[in-house]
Amino acid sequence: MADELELLRRANPVPVDGPHYGDGPLDHDGERRLNRLLHERPTGRRRTRLVWSLAATAVVAATALTLLLGGPSTTPAVAAPRPLVVQADSTPVPLQELADRAQRQATAEDALQLRKGTHVQSWSMGMSDDKPPVTLPEERVVRWKADASHTEIVVATDPRHPGRPVLRDDGGDPHLVEDGHVISRQTYPPSWSDAPPESPPPNDPARLRAYLREATYTRTRLTTPELLDAVAVLLDHWTLGARESATLARLLAGTEGLRPVGQVTDRLGRRGQAYEYEGAGYRRMLIMQPSTGAVLGLETVFTKPEHEYGVKAGDVESYSAWMR
Repeated sequence: MADELELLRRANPVPVDGPHYGDGPLDHDGERRLNRLLHERPTGRRRTRLVWSLAATAVVAATALTLLLGGPSTTPAVAAPRPLVVQADSTPVPLQELADRAQRQATAEDALQLRKGTHVQSWSMGMSDDKPPVTLPEERVVRWKADASHTEIVVATDPRHPGRPVLRDDGGDPHLVEDGHVISRQTYPPSWSDAPPESPPPNDPARLRAYLREATYTRTRLTTPELLDAVAVLLDHWTLGARESATLARLLAGTEGLRPVGQVTDRLGRRGQAYEYEGAGYRRMLIMQPSTGAVLGLETVFTKPEHEYGVKAGDVESYSAWMR
């Protein structure tokens, strides 16, 4: 287990101290409704966007409470992150300006190239209507080979607390595991699909919008929340190069309701420009690298309490941090 975690940490350029298939992504309200349905009729390990079934969540919550209130002396890394905070004295950078910067970076001789596969650290809240919510941290690396086959490794780890135990839901049996515990390791045979998101993203904003719509099975024009979900789907399949990041930044620059708010330091210690979208009861924050326009992270925070799930305003519902 330690060997796999070390490989992941080497792949991560940030020091420790410093997907959607099926019918495609739902909007925020849709995910909550699906979550409620799953909790009313438990179905084992079936879940969407890492939302647990009632049976698993109840056991996890009970396990977490036992560990926190009367368990071992070592405090487990339950990993409920706080919302990212925008630096008070920072100057917001308009998305159009960021897109211009990214376009200039894309023409550089040493510009980064598009690569299929992903390296992502994620936190996602599991909720139930009769137990406190708990948060699941994991790291996933997907690498494609020349023969079109690919490997995926997923480990339980929280980089904010290296070496500490991590609460996991493995096979419907929630329990504490070692930092770096391998959740799954799989090799997939060659895939020759040319449908989005398996096909390379285009380098034109209008074509990219159509690509993202197809990748998320959306027949109508993408709303801003749907577009942000589609970006997550894209980054869970591809590590964008400079040209692709510039194209995405240009597309986002024309997105309604996505406003610049200033500089933040993300959960991997990277500085980025933040752009927020306010929805009904939630806030989405997109974090982008200031010079290249690369998407670093995406956070969803509750702005209103969800009393039936024990969720408070300010709780982080989900967060993803993508790495190269």
